[in-house]
Amino acid sequence: MNVIYSCIIAISMYSKIPMPQVDWTPERMRHIMCFFPIVGLLEGLCLGGWFYIALEVMGFSVGMTSLVGAAVPVLVTGGIHLDGFLDTMDAIHSYGDRAKKLEILKDPHVGAFAVISAVAYALLYAGVLWEYVSMVAVRGREDMAAYVFPMWLFTMERAFSGLSVLTFPSAKKDGLAASFAQAAEKKKGSQVLILWLLVLAAAAFAFLKGKGAGLVCLTAAVQLAVFVYYRRMSDRDFGGITGDLAGWFLQVCELASMGAAVVYLKMW
Repeated sequence: MNVIYSCIIAISMYSKIPMPQVDWTPERMRHIMCFFPIVGLLEGLCLGGWFYIALEVMGFSVGMTSLVGAAVPVLVTGGIHLDGFLDTMDAIHSYGDRAKKLEILKDPHVGAFAVISAVAYALLYAGVLWEYVSMVAVRGREDMAAYVFPMWLFTMERAFSGLSVLTFPSAKKDGLAASFAQAAEKKKGSQVLILWLLVLAAAAFAFLKGKGAGLVCLTAAVQLAVFVYYRRMSDRDFGGITGDLAGWFLQVCELASMGAAVVYLKMW
């Protein structure tokens, strides 16, 4: 039962999807990161489902579909990762020392660079989705994989994120990421998350051929590159990761991999 409770806690913590309330006992927190990818699966299902309903059922315009689609991840997650992204951008652009940056991460106030980053991110994300939806609208039901791709992308990036929480050093002894890392069975959790990555890769190659396989390779490579940079940046600037930095990683990874997918599809 504790494994089921871990799944419930993971979904309720990292999304706004209604779930039963359960107590956060140490036993139930051990496997939370193992179920983190499920949140990405559900988020991708919501986004891909919206694309399908908007284009195939309702006949909405590309603009309407993409702009609402840009809001779907925030609506599903409640903005928990976006909040971390904004705090991290404030800290990075302070150009202070490590202690100063960590202090900014704890500050509940919103700085100028967080606002600037939020506007820039929203415009970039909406633009990328606009191009993606434009291509989906042209292909329609001939390429149903286009509606499934967000599920793969969001699930993969959360497997990477969970792996970082379990394997990267923590910048602080307290905080959400540190608490999850301390409570987790790190070796078993890391093995499960690596298995998530392998299964996702195998499933993609099993169902996608030609251009689709190339798209999977490219986006997986982009996510891995962001993952490696995330490790280096967090060590250099913060002395490890925090929950805010984990949110920064997910937002950057999502935009970068979706952007790479659009460029690849346009070129090929």
